[in-house]
Amino acid sequence: MSEQIDPQRPIYVAGHRGMVGAALVRALRAAGHQNILTRTHAELDLTNQAAVANFFAAARPAQVYLAAAKVGGIHANDTYPADFIYDNLMIEANVIHAAWQQGVERLLFLGSSCIYPRLAEQPMREDALLTAPLEPTNEPYAIAKIAGIKLCESYNRQHGTDFRSVMPTNLYGPGDNFDLANSHVIPALIRKFHEAKAAGADHVIVWGSGKPRREFLHVDDMAAACLHVMSLDADAYQAHTQPRLSHINVGTGVDVTIAQLAELVGEVVGFTGEIRLDPTKPDGAPRKLLDVSRLRALGWEARIGLREGLVQAYDWFLAHQPELRT
Repeated sequence: MSEQIDPQRPIYVAGHRGMVGAALVRALRAAGHQNILTRTHAELDLTNQAAVANFFAAARPAQVYLAAAKVGGIHANDTYPADFIYDNLMIEANVIHAAWQQGVERLLFLGSSCIYPRLAEQPMREDALLTAPLEPTNEPYAIAKIAGIKLCESYNRQHGTDFRSVMPTNLYGPGDNFDLANSHVIPALIRKFHEAKAAGADHVIVWGSGKPRREFLHVDDMAAACLHVMSLDADAYQAHTQPRLSHINVGTGVDVTIAQLAELVGEVVGFTGEIRLDPTKPDGAPRKLLDVSRLRALGWEARIGLREGLVQAYDWFLAHQPELRT
């Protein structure tokens, strides 16, 4: 059912400085892979088609993990919609096309659970894709990620490639972005509660009504799932996908309300003040829970619980505070 690549063969991790890419590099090294290719944005601009083509022609990776993306929370998506759709479309188109041109044996595209309709039946199954309108606050980003899935499917159909896609739920953990203007909910809450505790504040304001439900996956679990999916032989992978529905959800199968999450983060940080919800701020989609039955049938389940993962994320935040963006 699984195939192990020779640890000496080159594997390219696009986006290795991001939270997910860094976790993938850690996981690959722990698995014994010794020839991991990485490039910073200064070394290789993935939105530049010629630069990407030249890199692939020279490096000739055997496998590719496409974790590079422009990402952010509700505020960032709402403020920079053109950047989110353009950058992500260009990155995935350039990398996937170059991977085909240079005969990459296997590629994994990392998407996002926001590809599913805003009011999709819960938990969201893979076949909910393109069945109804998207959540407006991050629609440009979601459309780019849907295009990435369809690029992989189309190259597989036309060119016989083995390009795979995984759709993670909300991710968090070491290496997260704690910039309050652009971060996702968990790092934003960790920083808010930490700064409130340090300042002796008597309350923290949390955006929204607190009612939306979200699922959260530790980034090291995500990396483990990616390696698992990439190790599956073609027959095993295809048995749980379809030519035009080839992506696989990656999550825990468990969700919490934002209010519950805020309480848990407050406990982990040690903040004892009041949590005040601000319903004038946007909530986003009412619920986003993934159906992970396909992944479980393929032999993988998440291992890191939410409280344990939040402790790890807060410890990383404390250790890296001087380096974090303001």
